[in-house]
Amino acid sequence: MNDFNKDKKKNKINSNLSTNTSKSILENINSKYIIEQIFDNLLRRKMLQIIKYNKHFQKKLNISKNDYKNFIEIEIELIPEEYSSGQFINILNKKDRLFYHIFFDDYKNEIDRNYINYNESISKIKIIIDYEIKSFEKLFQYCDCIKSISFLKFYRNDINNMSSMFYQCNTLKKLDLSKLITNNVSNMAKMFYNCSSLEELYLENFNTKNVKDMSSMFEGCISLKKLDISNFNTINVSDMSHMFLSCKSLEKINLSNFNVNNAINMNLMFIGCSDNLKKLVKEQNKNIKSCAY
Repeated sequence: MNDFNKDKKKNKINSNLSTNTSKSILENINSKYIIEQIFDNLLRRKMLQIIKYNKHFQKKLNISKNDYKNFIEIEIELIPEEYSSGQFINILNKKDRLFYHIFFDDYKNEIDRNYINYNESISKIKIIIDYEIKSFEKLFQYCDCIKSISFLKFYRNDINNMSSMFYQCNTLKKLDLSKLITNNVSNMAKMFYNCSSLEELYLENFNTKNVKDMSSMFEGCISLKKLDISNFNTINVSDMSHMFLSCKSLEKINLSNFNVNNAINMNLMFIGCSDNLKKLVKEQNKNIKSCAY
């Protein structure tokens, strides 16, 4: 490569950085704060992969692969139900075990690292899911020893499937999904199926514009009294069958913004809910079909 092309390539790399980051700073960069600012900028512009594949760039920034991974991984914190036994995370395929990193806050022995059984001395668990994972299907299925789950960090928007994600997590009481990025998720069927102890569920920031299947999404959530889904975009949802089936404690729900124009199946959508809730839904949305009740 001639000098002209080398300079041109170098200028192109530098131009991908924040406009506030000068060339001189890059030459002698040591500040973690500055690196984080660069990462933030590249992340917003969906150009973070430039760090992964460019060794020259890594050397100039004095960073390791672990540094940039922190910006594309997903971090989850679990608090187990006291004195219960069972499974914390459901990893079906052995090939996926490399991409789930599990840490205990009290540094006890990590049992099989990727497929764990309960140890009653454990009070908190952190799970890091790296960028290779694209689907959360059945991630916590049958995990019956978790009291609460919180997503601490969620930088990626390429997760496409969340069906049966918390399927039958029947000890789960609190679920904070306010940081979850769902822009490209198309399937949320049975996502909270039979979470029978769930009392707190935060979905205010859900982006559901690409979701097609919401069947049985909240079915069996018998302890849930409040549910804010006023921000749900349902324009592309074709299946809403059994969506709130047996949500007998649900007292209030806002479906005034629900667009059901493309809904093909709404069978038994509110069966098992209170009569007051059914009446409220009918008043809010005249387009929901009679088969839903």
